[in-house]
Amino acid sequence: MVAHIKKGDKVVVLTGRDKGKTGEVLKTIPARDRAIVQGVNMVKRHTAPSQAGAGGIIEKEATIHVSNLAHVDPSDDKPTRVGTKVLEDGRRVRYAKRSGEVVDL
Repeated sequence: MVAHIKKGDKVVVLTGRDKGKTGEVLKTIPARDRAIVQGVNMVKRHTAPSQAGAGGIIEKEATIHVSNLAHVDPSDDKPTRVGTKVLEDGRRVRYAKRSGEVVDL
C-alpha cells in the first residue's frame, strides 16, 4: 500500500469506536500499514514500578490501520482523498482531491 499518510498529517478516523475523531499522526509503521494518531485508539497499559517512574495504569495511543484514516482537507476540515502531482518547478507534492489544495508544506 502506498504511504499516503505521513508523520505530522492531520487525519480523521472513518470507522471504529473513535469514528469522527481528528488528530495528528505521531508515527507511522509502513511495514504493517498502521499509524499512531494523537488522542485516538487510547488503551490502558498496566506498568510495574521501576527506577524510571512509579507504576500504575497509563493511558496511551495504540496503532490504527491506515485504511481507517482519511486526510483532513485544509480548506474545509472534511475528510478527503489524497493524490500526487508534479509542480512546474519539478517538485512532487500531495494534494487534497476534494479542494485541489496542496497538503505538503
